[in-house]
Amino acid sequence: MITELALERVTFTCGHCWHEWSTDYDVSRYRDGEGHDWEYFSHDGVTVVSPYTTAGALQCPQCGRRWIGRLLARRSIPTPPGPQGTPRQEIIDSAGHRPERREAPLLAADAHVQPKRAAQQGIE
Repeated sequence: MITELALERVTFTCGHCWHEWSTDYDVSRYRDGEGHDWEYFSHDGVTVVSPYTTAGALQCPQCGRRWIGRLLARRSIPTPPGPQGTPRQEIIDSAGHRPERREAPLLAADAHVQPKRAAQQGIE
């Protein structure tokens, strides 16, 4: 059973060349039939290893070294069916329902403005 859905913006700072970048991950928390909780990450629709672990560390786009990410921001996504009275729309014709979704361009996980460095924001 899905227990939580979220979008997490993860920031990376290369400890070698000091390049900073960030990217968004879809995160799903799931409880299996035995009561164990699992966390799944995806990046642009592809399942990936957690960016918070050595195995999921991203390669620096400038120097190629790998770095573990840290959480920059997070937005929870309500899981269905939601509280009583939550707005919803019944899908009667699955094949014909909002067909433009199938042709919509991918919203890339790194298609956002990069965060500013703390010194650039006036924070010392």
